[in-house]
Amino acid sequence: MKLIINGKNKEFSDSSTLHEVIAQCSANAEHVIAEINGNIIKSHQWQATNVADGDTIELVTFVGGG
Repeated sequence: MKLIINGKNKEFSDSSTLHEVIAQCSANAEHVIAEINGNIIKSHQWQATNVADGDTIELVTFVGGG
């Protein structure tokens, strides 16, 4: 399955959930906001959210600073 992650084409297994995609793409999922096709998905929904071929996913990581 081909997905567009933060503007880049990536390949994933056909039965991936958003949780699995984030685990493969992000070192620290605790600070990630995820969006599929323009819709923000809350972290408690990641394991139940399936991704489909051609989906556009944006992963935004927040970093503290001062």
